[in-house]
Amino acid sequence: MSMNTDKAYILGLMVGGGIWGNAEDVFRIRLPYKQWGSYEENPKRASEISRDILTVVSPMFRGVYGINVSFDATTSVWNILCEGDTTELKADLQAYGIACEGELRKNASIRGIIADLADDFMKRRFIAGLADTVGSTNKNHRRFTDNVQILSFELQGFNFEFVCDLCRLLYSIGCYPDQIEWNHPNFHVTRNPYYKQWAKGHKLRVQLDQYASFGAFAFATKAKSAKENRQLQNQTNEAIPCPEREVRATMSCVHPAEHDIRLPASIRGGHYLHNRHVCAVLGCEHAPYDAIEKLFDTVGDLICPFPIMCKDTLSVIEQIIKEDILLADREYSVSRVNVRMFYDLFQEDSTMLLYGDGHRTGYPLTEIMQGIAFIIADDNELNGTRVRGNYIELIERHLARVLYMPIEPSKQYARVAEPTKNAPFELIEGGYLTSNDGGLSVEIRRPDLLTPLVIVGNGRGVLIGARNPRVYYKLTSKAEDNKYKLLVNQVTEDDLL
Repeated sequence: MSMNTDKAYILGLMVGGGIWGNAEDVFRIRLPYKQWGSYEENPKRASEISRDILTVVSPMFRGVYGINVSFDATTSVWNILCEGDTTELKADLQAYGIACEGELRKNASIRGIIADLADDFMKRRFIAGLADTVGSTNKNHRRFTDNVQILSFELQGFNFEFVCDLCRLLYSIGCYPDQIEWNHPNFHVTRNPYYKQWAKGHKLRVQLDQYASFGAFAFATKAKSAKENRQLQNQTNEAIPCPEREVRATMSCVHPAEHDIRLPASIRGGHYLHNRHVCAVLGCEHAPYDAIEKLFDTVGDLICPFPIMCKDTLSVIEQIIKEDILLADREYSVSRVNVRMFYDLFQEDSTMLLYGDGHRTGYPLTEIMQGIAFIIADDNELNGTRVRGNYIELIERHLARVLYMPIEPSKQYARVAEPTKNAPFELIEGGYLTSNDGGLSVEIRRPDLLTPLVIVGNGRGVLIGARNPRVYYKLTSKAEDNKYKLLVNQVTEDDLL
């Protein structure tokens, strides 16, 4: 086929949102705009989207392929409806090895298309087609603050090759991606291996300042939204090429879904310490190979074969323990511990490890405090299993509470002006007021080996994984066919002895 800028844009739309059904002469392009393009949430923007479809997409499809375009919209998705003789379009897609079946982006390879994009202008037009379909300009896509606004390419499925090729294409026009959040449990659920709803798609994130200089939109709506978002910034940001960027990794748990059959063979079975670790395993020429290898030297501090933290109802936590023989076979020392003791230790040194059996082993006090906050929180202080607001402030509020206690006739009480830590009660009719400080406690179940610590109370439970770098390091190895692919063996009782 003869490539031109209009075809490049249409192919970007097709691989970004194209969906084929059984009908020979009908297909649709899904625009997952959700609330961003909702008639109810933003009727002005919705009207502008419909205008873009009719004035940009419709004449282009009709001029290049003779296909008629209309649209429909719901609260969560827009569909560009395409009808006519699709023979030529199908032939072009099939020439690039793209089967016209189902959602194209889940399985399509874009390498053939990229090879035919003869210059930067064609490349930008193809990228514009992707940006107009799956490029999200939601204001929530930012790096930490409003000062770094992001365009996020939202790509469903497990097509790692597609994401890597798109990243390379952006690189080729001088547009350096900021980050890739891969559709893999090591990035979507780093702390709880029992959480199963991790498959949320890939997110290839580009700074809007960078995209404004090197990328493009055909939809005026998207361009306007991107401009509005950039106006939230009080600075201009510059992107840094991947090999020049620092690689910082934090601990993540080993998740059973690392072996999910949906993952490509090149990725399946590996544990990934950083988003650019995946790039190295995929062989990207821009990956920071030396920095990734250096992470392997301290891998015992970066992986945990247990949950870093798992919070749920007590019945769920106890079922987890029951179903895991390594956890179920432990002897647990059970005690009630005053929350004030943990709080005072935290104020002294928040990086402390407790209940360890040697150098640099034990349960992080920071995680213990987060678990305690979940245990003692009132229902209205939680959003699911998340504590609303700062967890230390929640603990401080509960320590400072004043409670009513009924008088026991056999005891003597003195009257004080105000309850304090040393004089924690004030006599009133029928009872006394006391600070919660002395009575606020949680149950600690400490295992005989460094399997997860259990915190219990208020019908809730928390599992806290131990730090044990020497043992965890020995669980790792490298794949024989790829020295950058990290493998982690299942931990056993013998490993912990």
